Amino acid sequence: MANEQQSAKMWSGRFREPLDPEFEKWQRSILFDFRLLPQETRASRAHAATLCAAGVLSAAETATICAGLDAVARRYAGARVEDALAEYPSAEDIHHLVELALTAEIGPLALKLHTGRSRNEQIATDLRLYVREEIARVQAALLDWAGALLAKAQEVGDAVMPSYTHMQRAEPVMVAHWLHAYVEMLLRDHTRLEDCCARLNRCPLGSGAVAGATLALDREIAARELEFDAPTANSMDATSDRDFALEYAQALTFVGLHASRFAEEMALFSSQEYGFIDLPERFSTGSSAMPQKKNPDLVELVRGRVGRIYGAAAALTLAIKGQPLAYNKDMQETQEPCFAVSGTGGMIALLAGFTRALSFRTERMRSAAETGYLNAMAAATYLVGKGVAFRVAHEKVGNAVRYALGKGMELGELSLEELRQFGAEFAEDFYGAVELMATVDCHDVVGGTARGRVKAALAAAHEEIARRKQCLCEARGAMETSDASA
Repeated sequence: MANEQQSAKMWSGRFREPLDPEFEKWQRSILFDFRLLPQETRASRAHAATLCAAGVLSAAETATICAGLDAVARRYAGARVEDALAEYPSAEDIHHLVELALTAEIGPLALKLHTGRSRNEQIATDLRLYVREEIARVQAALLDWAGALLAKAQEVGDAVMPSYTHMQRAEPVMVAHWLHAYVEMLLRDHTRLEDCCARLNRCPLGSGAVAGATLALDREIAARELEFDAPTANSMDATSDRDFALEYAQALTFVGLHASRFAEEMALFSSQEYGFIDLPERFSTGSSAMPQKKNPDLVELVRGRVGRIYGAAAALTLAIKGQPLAYNKDMQETQEPCFAVSGTGGMIALLAGFTRALSFRTERMRSAAETGYLNAMAAATYLVGKGVAFRVAHEKVGNAVRYALGKGMELGELSLEELRQFGAEFAEDFYGAVELMATVDCHDVVGGTARGRVKAALAAAHEEIARRKQCLCEARGAMETSDASA
C-alpha cells in the first residue's frame, strides 16, 4: 500500500522509500489550497491552449482536455475538500488533485497536460488569479459602502455636529462633511487595490520550475487567455514572487484601518454619553444579564477582526523575508494568509448595510455643536476681519472664553459691553458671525465644511464612485466574455 501511494506522487521517480506518514500529513497543502480549484482548472486550460499552439497537443486532444477540466470544475464546485479526498486520498495539493481527477475523467491523455510546466509556476499563477478576483470583490464592496455613506450624507442635509481633536470638541462641521471623510478614505483604499492589481497582472505560466519552459512556448497565449496584461519578464522572479500577495494584504490593512476607525466612532457616538446615533437593531445584540442593553456588536467585531488582516500581512512578510531565489517550500506558507483575509469584502458589505440603516439624532448633534465654545475660531476670524492680527485675536477670544466660562455663558450670550472689555473691535455684527451656520460657512475653501463646498464635494464623490463602478463592471464583463469564449 505504501508503494502504491508513493507511485501516485507527481515526483516519486527517484525515491526508494515512502514519506514518513506524519510528515506527509503535515506537509500537504490540499486542505487549504483546495479552494484554488477554479483557478487551477482555468490556468490549466490556458496551458493546454499554449501546448496546442506549440504542436504538443492536437486540436482534438486540447478539446478533450479542456472538456475534462470543465467537468472537474463542475464536479467540485461547492464541494468540500473532504469529498475530494474521499475519492483521491493521495492528493497532496490542488495540482495533484486536478491531475488525478482529470485522469479519471479522460484517461492517460491527462498526463500530457503537465508537459512544459512546473507546480512552481502553477501555484504562482493560481494565487495571482485568486488575489485578482478577491481584489475585485473588495473593490466592489468598498464602492458600495462609499455609496451608502454618500447617500446618508445627502440624506442628513444641513445637519451639524461637533468635530473633535484630541477627543475634545473642536469646531462645528456638517454631518455630511464627517461622512464624506470616510468616503475619501475608501476611495484611496480602492486606488491602492487598483495599483496592486496592475502590478500583479503578469502571467507566470511558461516560467517552468525556475529557468523557464524547456519548450518553445508562446507565453502570450496563456497571458491572453487568463486576462493578464503580459507574461512575467523573469522566470526566477515569477516562480518565487509573492510581492503581490504581500501588497494585497498590506492594501487591505488600510481598508481594515479605516473600517476600524469608523467602527470606533460608531461605538462611541451610539453611547449614552454622546447619543448622536441610534444603533440599527438588526446589527446589534442585547445582554443576557442586563435587559436594557443594545450593544454595537457589528462594529466591535469589525475592530477585532481587523487584527486578522494585520496578522496576515505580518505572516506574509516573515514568510518571504529570508528566502533565497527561487522557489522554496516556505512559499506554501504564503497561501493561507491570502485566504485568511478573504472575509474582508463581506465585512465591508455588512458595514454598507449598517450605514444604510443608521439614524442620527441630529438635534442632539446640533446642541453639542452649539455649546462648549466651538465658535471660538470663528470669533477669532471675526476679529481678523476687523484688522486684528491672528495671534492677538486668539488671545482676546481666549480671554473672552475664560470670562464666559466663569459666567456659565456661551460667547454669543455675552453682552457687547462685556465683549468690548477684551477688544474695542467687537461690534453688533459679531453675533451673526458666531451663529452656528456662520461658523460652518466661514470654512469656505476647497475641502472645507462650508455648505456650498460640502455640496460640491458630495457631487464630485458621486461622479467618482459612478466612474469607478463603471470601470469595474467593464472589467468584469470583459473577463466573463473571455471565460465564455474559452
